[in-house]
Amino acid sequence: QVQLVESGGGLVQAGGSLRLSCAASGRTFSSYAMAWFRQAPGKEREFVAAFSWSWSGGDTSYVDSVKGRFIVSRDNAKNTVYLQMTNLKPEDTAVYYCAAQLYGSGARQAGSYIYWGQGTQVTVSS
Repeated sequence: QVQLVESGGGLVQAGGSLRLSCAASGRTFSSYAMAWFRQAPGKEREFVAAFSWSWSGGDTSYVDSVKGRFIVSRDNAKNTVYLQMTNLKPEDTAVYYCAAQLYGSGARQAGSYIYWGQGTQVTVSS
């Protein structure tokens, strides 16, 4: 069982930055692929970024709309995954969720992840 707790959301003006954190419980954090999804009102949950699992440390992937603006990273010693968001746009406004999948490939489908956090609101004003 893994419990995930997101933090770091808030209100920011367009062009600003935020760093989201997702703290995970458990001793095997390094064995999990970690991902960020977001859901805007009236829309489906959308893949944002992932850090896959592999013996060599894993790879990162991003949805095209955030490439060059968002960076996903992880600190296995702190059981935490981060999403650094820069040059934020109003269309980035959503509830952001982190998700975990044991030995995962960093899939872009929400159904591939068993463990989810409660979400943190990010609002970008124009």
